Amino acid sequence: MKDVADVLLNLLDIEQLEVDLFRGDGSGGETPTRIFGGQVIAQALAAAYRTVPDRLCHSLHAYFIRPGDPKIPVIYSVDRARDGGSFTTRRVVAIQHGKQILNMSASFHVEEEGWDYQHPMPDAPGPDGLENRAAQRARLAEHIPEKYRPDFLRERPIEVREVAPRDMMEPEPTGDENHLWFRMEAAEGQGPQMQHCLLAYASDMNLLGSSLRPHGLTWFKGNVMTASLDHAMWFHGPAQFQDWHLYTMDAPFTGGARGFNRGAIYHQDGRLIASVAQEGLMRPRRERS
Repeated sequence: MKDVADVLLNLLDIEQLEVDLFRGDGSGGETPTRIFGGQVIAQALAAAYRTVPDRLCHSLHAYFIRPGDPKIPVIYSVDRARDGGSFTTRRVVAIQHGKQILNMSASFHVEEEGWDYQHPMPDAPGPDGLENRAAQRARLAEHIPEKYRPDFLRERPIEVREVAPRDMMEPEPTGDENHLWFRMEAAEGQGPQMQHCLLAYASDMNLLGSSLRPHGLTWFKGNVMTASLDHAMWFHGPAQFQDWHLYTMDAPFTGGARGFNRGAIYHQDGRLIASVAQEGLMRPRRERS
């Protein structure tokens, strides 16, 4: 796992071109045909962090505007909207081919004392004994067209274990609740900013799939076109992504060719680390005559 983990860490170690101008590699993420949404969010957050050295992000709000092209780099332009006594605000625009592919606002907060309360972590089976996604995909590989099989089976840096995985090929309609455990062992030793970037990257994994569950849909069936439209994330505390985290998701609404998805990320010790919300496109694919 070290080699693929290094690829992801390098993707998030963006290059500074000028004051408030950065460049990130577009290739090497989760998908070969377009840039994974979590990758663009994580690189945009990394760019913002380069201009905010002394406080951590507490929230970000992003809109996906165009699909990212993995064949060329992404340019990130950071606008220093405000540097306040307690809060810092940044706006980041991601650009390819001279056009915006994402814009994001992020807010950073000094550490302060206050009241503490959280919802308890759901009672879900732990990661031990659950099948990891790599083993699940190896079992299904013979059902994947040969030209897609290498990407389907390639190693990935984040280990994922779903609590109740569905049949990817012939899914039955089921409830919208969707739980998985994930971690990246190579995150150990990374600073708090990189930990946040890694968690932001991972937060786009499986989230939109919650909307598909009640309708018996998956990407593999080919009868639905999906795309993330926006992504919001709130960090409630520092992350240690080398440890297991429970990602508990649901989708309270689908309609108008869109699905609304929510997520909560808990550390294995029960602490609520982050909350996530996303709306995604769910457009029926028409049968070709």
